[in-house]
Amino acid sequence: MNLFSDIRGRVLDALTQMQSEGALPEGLSFDNVAVEPPRDAAHGDMATNAAMVLAKPAKMKPRDIAETLAAKLAEDERITSAEVAGPGFLNLRLAPSVWQGVLGAVLEKGTDYGRSTMGQGLKVNVEYVSANPTGPLHVGHTRGAVFGDALASLLAYSGHDVTREYYINDGGAQVDVLARSAYERYREANGLSPEIAEGLYPGDYLIPIGEALKEKYGDSLLDKPESEWLAEVREFATEAMMDLIRADLKALGVEMDVFFSEKSLYGTGKIEAALEALNEKGLIYQGVLEPPKGKKPEDWEPREQTLFRSTAHGDDVDRPVKKSDGSWTYFAPDIAYHYDKVTRGFDALIDVFGADHGGYVKRMKAAVSALSDGKVPLDIKLTQLVKLWKNGEPFKMSKRAGNFVTLRDVVDQVGPDVTRFVMLTRKNDAPLDFDFDKVLEQSRENPVFYVQYAHARVMSVLRRAAEAGIDVSDETLRGADLAALDHPAELTVARKLAEWPRLVEIAARTNEPHRIAFYLYELAGDFHALWNRGNDEPALRFLQDGDVATSQSKIALARAVSVVISAGLGILGVTPAQEMR
Repeated sequence: MNLFSDIRGRVLDALTQMQSEGALPEGLSFDNVAVEPPRDAAHGDMATNAAMVLAKPAKMKPRDIAETLAAKLAEDERITSAEVAGPGFLNLRLAPSVWQGVLGAVLEKGTDYGRSTMGQGLKVNVEYVSANPTGPLHVGHTRGAVFGDALASLLAYSGHDVTREYYINDGGAQVDVLARSAYERYREANGLSPEIAEGLYPGDYLIPIGEALKEKYGDSLLDKPESEWLAEVREFATEAMMDLIRADLKALGVEMDVFFSEKSLYGTGKIEAALEALNEKGLIYQGVLEPPKGKKPEDWEPREQTLFRSTAHGDDVDRPVKKSDGSWTYFAPDIAYHYDKVTRGFDALIDVFGADHGGYVKRMKAAVSALSDGKVPLDIKLTQLVKLWKNGEPFKMSKRAGNFVTLRDVVDQVGPDVTRFVMLTRKNDAPLDFDFDKVLEQSRENPVFYVQYAHARVMSVLRRAAEAGIDVSDETLRGADLAALDHPAELTVARKLAEWPRLVEIAARTNEPHRIAFYLYELAGDFHALWNRGNDEPALRFLQDGDVATSQSKIALARAVSVVISAGLGILGVTPAQEMR
């Protein structure tokens, strides 16, 4: 049940009726007609822009359209008033029975209330984290992991067929550096002093890998030249690092469907096939790029290279895919990887990158547009930096990691639920301050506590009601007399619950899971306000002494709140609190 969609349907029916009666010209598009909450709740329950968006194409005054539309809508028993405001906006007020009906829908559908078929089963690939397998995941990866995972859950909840994917960057020079770093820890495990030269990875996390290498090889690698051990140690260390990364992700509640190896693109013809696909479209050529403004990027050479005509698909400049010496640029395997995604039959692609990959956005979008003939959209979401604080100071770096704070450092401090929720309290492209002290505070200023406390309060009401012998099963609450819920504070909560299906669709359409966290905080605020009013007005308390029927009606409202909070937290990957300690 999406009440806003239902009322919009009623508006469209009225507009169609106006056309048939000659009050509106034929041939108008109603695509931009919206029904949404008014900016000021005092103006009504819903507002529609119908008259404003139709006035120009209809060559009519917006107020004239609005007044006729208001008269049509007033015939609907659900709409108690339709008032024209300003130049032609239409504010609607709905009967209390409508909001009470929302509660019934929540209790009937449970956490499926708000679940949408908007996605129509479209296949969406969400690639996120994709960290180099050279060290533990750091706090920046944590934000990308939480955002990507919540986005994947949101899309699945809204009717998409979602694949969660991790791209293992195991094909570049960094894995050779990993192998050399692990070899030094292997030497250390054999009683020699490690030589952690500049450019190697210094973190203690490689010590267990060095010990595992000793267990497998003994001292047999010590006297061999690098050419004989590099490939074997590289594979061993990469697999060990991916095991560590998988364990870190699992600690955060993140599980991938696919791990795709960059290395699988080399020597298999996949890079060549992707570039040939572009060549057949006339998008590959030999040329010399103009020198870039400012510092030189790594893939620019003042000589002839093989170039992808990415400017034909919206990029600022054409991009090199092969250097003059015949080696691939960093961009070439990325093109091949996304070509593989396209050929796997996905209808849409989403990449979640760190803010430092902003320069890749246009070129990757150009590549996917070219490879799919514009049929497969690519949305790239950038996650901004996270600043960690504790005791009023920046949080210290991890000795184990060598030079950064790890995902495990964060999860070990506050747990996965707090970590995930707090990471979604800002839009992905806005910087985030993560204060270890504040995220554990029990106050309204701490959004995760505020939402969890609302759910825990409902659970406490259900427990106390059961102890008093009141049947508060969902089946019984669905049959409660919801018409008794007519106080403005109660209807405010019901109105907020009615927004949930609409909010889910907006968040899914924009790929913005932070909207779920924001909504849950607002819903919790309305519920806490009702709870607190009950302290002063006994008639608003959820448990009414000696009146089982009224208690069940009011508990039905509370239970509906907990259902929607559970659904929202489920999308965010957070476990609802049963009680607060």
